[in-house]
Amino acid sequence: MSRYNFDKELESLHINLIQMAGLVEESIENTIEALLRHDAELAVKVAQGDDIIDEYEQKIEKQCLDLIARQQPLAKDLRTIGSALKIITDLERIADQAADIAGYTIKMAREKYIKPIIDIPRMAECTKNMVNKVIDAYVKQDVEAAKAVIAADDEVDDLFARIVLELTDIVKNNPRTVEQAINLILIAKYLERMADHTTNIAEWIIYSVTGEHYRA
Repeated sequence: MSRYNFDKELESLHINLIQMAGLVEESIENTIEALLRHDAELAVKVAQGDDIIDEYEQKIEKQCLDLIARQQPLAKDLRTIGSALKIITDLERIADQAADIAGYTIKMAREKYIKPIIDIPRMAECTKNMVNKVIDAYVKQDVEAAKAVIAADDEVDDLFARIVLELTDIVKNNPRTVEQAINLILIAKYLERMADHTTNIAEWIIYSVTGEHYRA
């Protein structure tokens, strides 16, 4: 394979990865909208959309392995391809967690929430922005932008801690709220894990560019 053809195939891989990330962002947005609106139908759509994201992961994985097998890429190219393999795994897991949240939304669709849903959408917006910015960093191979994504994880962690504390206090005052409180804590935990996976992506971008593993 010529260098020109290799670069064209690498560009195709990047485009597919960006499209996959766009679907993941949409999944995060829809799953929280479904939660806020008690919209079981939209939650089902999120769960079904996970299959499309899985298909993207398989397609990109095949592209990566084909490039390695046929091109025998040099160190920088190999890091780029290897990082893409890691990134799609994290994107797929984010989508899985959005589908998990959708499952809890369906479960609670007919329930009145025990508190206004405020910080969970904030967590989701932070996480969605992190995904958007980390993919931009991937496209531009921007180390500083990737580091900024890693730093943004602290805000998500703070919101998670606040949600757990608030729901714990509600349960103490009214033990009958415990089941829904646990469901909401689990939803917040899924969002916290989404942000962690986005942080992983940022670390792989830094590795792809520098050849060194970054730890904040």
